[in-house]
Amino acid sequence: MKKAIKRLVEYFFVLSSHLPAWFHYAVSDALFPLVYHVVRYRRRVVRRNLTASFPEKSAKEIKRIERGFYHFFCDYIVETCMLLSFSPEEMRKRMKITGGEAISEAARNNDTVILFLGHYGNWEWISSMPLWVAPDVHCSQLYRPLNNEAFESVFMRLRSRFGGENIPKNEALRRILTFRREGTKAIIGFIADQSPRPQNIHDRIAFLHQDTPVFTGGERIAKKLNAPVYFADVKRVSRGHYECELQLMTTNPAEHSDWEITNEYMRRLEAAIRRQPEIWLWSHKRWKHSRGPAEEMPAENSGE
Repeated sequence: MKKAIKRLVEYFFVLSSHLPAWFHYAVSDALFPLVYHVVRYRRRVVRRNLTASFPEKSAKEIKRIERGFYHFFCDYIVETCMLLSFSPEEMRKRMKITGGEAISEAARNNDTVILFLGHYGNWEWISSMPLWVAPDVHCSQLYRPLNNEAFESVFMRLRSRFGGENIPKNEALRRILTFRREGTKAIIGFIADQSPRPQNIHDRIAFLHQDTPVFTGGERIAKKLNAPVYFADVKRVSRGHYECELQLMTTNPAEHSDWEITNEYMRRLEAAIRRQPEIWLWSHKRWKHSRGPAEEMPAENSGE
């Protein structure tokens, strides 16, 4: 029975993905009032996050960003489905990535490159990176396995559409060391803007006016391997079209003090969010382990 349901879900998403883009965005437009006004999906979480992150903005400005986020969130849903049937040519038109040559060369010279990105723009579409880097460089991304087997199968499929590998987050270091042992030149993507569990909090930073615990696993792996670190700076150019610039953060992580790289990643992500605030995942309970406003943080933990 489970296998039948799993296949049914897969067939539904795959067949739906072949519908034209205008139809998908029409579905998104129809979803918006349902998600925003009827279901009111995490409205309190989103409003609280926005109000705390932008204390300088008026209630009217906060509501404008809030509505913009829900419009984008509905677009994200249909765009994720669309990814299942995009041709390489169509994908390259919709997600343009610059810096592919430089990051490929860094991977060749150092075996491994760490790429930090966030739940910003359509992060699923960044799995198209193999279309922009050298064919001898292996692209992979860490992920947290889903509890639902049917949706897990769909997301595994769409995230590997263009040749990328999905690595369970708990197997990251072991898999990376295997790449090195086998001589595989690899780029490893870390989506590192989630809220860590209390036992995994090693660093806090003032982020969007709030005391924010952050993941440090990517930095620790980068330092262990002394692997170059890049940041994926994404912009939404128009509906269904994005640009991603791969920005070098450091070529020598070992020379940086603890958490300096993580804090720099969070600063770059904040700059991107302030540029286009509506395309970050505001519905995530990002600050559930915070201690209060950033102004209350002890100086030694501020990330400065």
